[in-house]
Amino acid sequence: MNFDKPISRHMTGCEKWDGMKNIFGTADALPMWVADMDFESPPSVVSALKRRVEHGVFGYTMVTAEYRESVASWMKERHGWEIDPEWLVFCPGVVPALSFAVQAFTEPGDKVVIQPPVYPPFHSVVQEQGRELALNPLVCENGRYAMDLQGLEKILEGGRVKMLILCSPHNPVGRVWTREELAALVQLCVRHDVMIVSDEIHADLVYAPHAHMPLAMVSDEAKKRTIICTSPSKTFNIAGLNTSNIIIPDPEIREKFRKALQLYHVGSISALGSTAAQAAYEGGREWLDEVLVYLQQNIDYVTDYIETHIPEIKVQKPEATYLLWLDFRSLGMKPDELADFLLTKAKLALNKGGSFGLGGEGFMRMNVACSKATVTEALKRLDAAMKEWRLG
Repeated sequence: MNFDKPISRHMTGCEKWDGMKNIFGTADALPMWVADMDFESPPSVVSALKRRVEHGVFGYTMVTAEYRESVASWMKERHGWEIDPEWLVFCPGVVPALSFAVQAFTEPGDKVVIQPPVYPPFHSVVQEQGRELALNPLVCENGRYAMDLQGLEKILEGGRVKMLILCSPHNPVGRVWTREELAALVQLCVRHDVMIVSDEIHADLVYAPHAHMPLAMVSDEAKKRTIICTSPSKTFNIAGLNTSNIIIPDPEIREKFRKALQLYHVGSISALGSTAAQAAYEGGREWLDEVLVYLQQNIDYVTDYIETHIPEIKVQKPEATYLLWLDFRSLGMKPDELADFLLTKAKLALNKGGSFGLGGEGFMRMNVACSKATVTEALKRLDAAMKEWRLG
């Protein structure tokens, strides 16, 4: 695959590029913020969509047995997880799935634990439904983040916690949780009767020697109290097709979640979404293997360049995702000042670290799922802005 191929995404309704003016107030910047890729989706996906469009009829579509089997086969091949295809519940997105889970399994006033800094919707799907956020911030030692299990135990002992929403792999810090970390988390949740909803949307974007462990694989106890949220959207760059696969081994939990979807009539898959997802799982393996190599090269280039030329910024190579968590705290800038500096001086549109919650101020998130030329230009701009900053 030629991931260096320049592809204009302007005038396509693309949030990342066309939406930059509304979000950042300028179109004169490199958009390296929202988490999608600037690469063409796998050939298997494009070909399947062309065939489906040529058919010309786009009526109501069901989740077929073949679709379910494609998801199950992918989980077994990629993650060693054997699932029953009937465990799968379709949802139009992982974030909606988080919201439906909060609504179905908690009541107003209940507490839901999240572990910031973390993907911003983790906050809103809890607070906007009248539930109380219980924050268990990640701890960082020598640039590597970990879950604060002692802090979590204290929160759970305080009562009223009904759910924990896990980000695995973690966005934005890029951690791949080990089996031991996940097992310890599950034990705490079993002890205090807490359900776990695990957002595993980045599960396929993991770099060797790390390996993703689906939470439900950890133990039989985990299997009985988890909702696993998966999607081909990040993996194959088809986020705009609104397709996610929620895997729920426990039949009672699965039925209750299904009823929450039915209440709002959102459980129907789209004709093009189902076509793309199945084609991706059945024919996207080679493409994904190649894109992971390319992403790793971009990550290596950015981290090595910053270490050599811009030592004021600290960055650890992520174990997963194509997102870099850049530490600008040594510059001593306030959050808005930092964002303005990067936007006006470096002409870079990045995500503000503060939007990820506690522990995010002074950081920015950079998306490197783009051409090497874009990454090179971004570092050139950042280097120039930093040289100007040093002159005072």
